[in-house]
Amino acid sequence: MSKADVWKTDKLTRRFLSGVRGAIPLAAEQLELLVRLTAKAQPQLRNFLDLGCGDGILGAALLHRFPQASGVFSDFSPPMLAAAKARFADSAEKHVFVECDYGTPSWTKAFERFGPYDAIVSGFSIHHQPDARKRELYAEIFGLLSPGGIFLNLEHVASATPWVEGAFDELFVDSLYAFHKANGGGRTRDEVGREYYHRPDKAANILAPVEVQCQWLRETGYQEVDCYFKVFELALFGGVRR
Repeated sequence: MSKADVWKTDKLTRRFLSGVRGAIPLAAEQLELLVRLTAKAQPQLRNFLDLGCGDGILGAALLHRFPQASGVFSDFSPPMLAAAKARFADSAEKHVFVECDYGTPSWTKAFERFGPYDAIVSGFSIHHQPDARKRELYAEIFGLLSPGGIFLNLEHVASATPWVEGAFDELFVDSLYAFHKANGGGRTRDEVGREYYHRPDKAANILAPVEVQCQWLRETGYQEVDCYFKVFELALFGGVRR
């Protein structure tokens, strides 16, 4: 079993969706930029793939701006995919939900018939793959995009130094504690910090610098490549297939 398989458990899924994701620093700004960039590349977005979709939060942001679009939502975690299906229960006939592990190149076969895609987005998922596989995956995503299609990866990336990593950790613990307190929790900041530093999914993280990943995208053939947003280890980066 891989270290990332911890994300297939109901316990971790519930913990993340209820107590972590809402505490991600500047989450609203990240989603706003993701939608803005998608609209710039595809003003009449028809379809998209939300890869490693969790409960579909990225897709939901796109559908709020582009209600005419249809989405393909994919995750390798059954509890996460179930949460996405529940989110879109009222419009399920418009969308497709696929349980899939993109850890091997054959994953694209399950998605080719629904594409090509005007946009492919991913949120805090690809960093669980080894670096060589990340680079391969970016090329496979490129092959699924329509001309002018955009790939946007909202991701957990590597810090440049341990000092910067420490600054990020402090920010995240502060944000977790504020979120916990605002929702009626009774834990102290030290208790929240201990849980953060000893979280069960930490071993599944394989972080790469955003600069390196942007270079992989350029070498694959993406245009307009940039890191569009970054605060410590949180980054939104991607590019367009011309």
